[in-house]
Amino acid sequence: MSGTLRESRERAGLSQSQLALRSGVAQPNIAAYESGRRNPSAAMVGRLQSAMRPLPHEALDQHRDELKELAADYGLSNVRVFGSAGQGTDTAQSDLDILVTRAPNVGLLTIAEFAFAAELLLGVPVDVVTDGGLPADHPILRSAVAA
Repeated sequence: MSGTLRESRERAGLSQSQLALRSGVAQPNIAAYESGRRNPSAAMVGRLQSAMRPLPHEALDQHRDELKELAADYGLSNVRVFGSAGQGTDTAQSDLDILVTRAPNVGLLTIAEFAFAAELLLGVPVDVVTDGGLPADHPILRSAVAA
């Protein structure tokens, strides 16, 4: 288990200190888990694995062009980000909030399918909002930034 934890952390590109900050687990405990001096519980392993997944803004940075292409495949355009990822305050528990413009023939099922495909692509939870029904002064429209 210790080698697996270290390998997972390194694959995620995180130092022990960064993982400690994201997970809320003290860095000496992470070091003890990785060295085999302590055995983490199943709940702790889950907590650490959750903290190792990319932050939503990191996943977006890695897959920005692919996300826009995916959106176009589903009849969606003008992809923007709002919420914590758009503000740079996202955490390992955050999702990626996406605002899109839908073509007239795109329905709710297609939007749901896009959200699912986006989650698979990015590896983080995704919420999709369409801009068509939002009033011009809506906070989401005011805070959304281009993806």
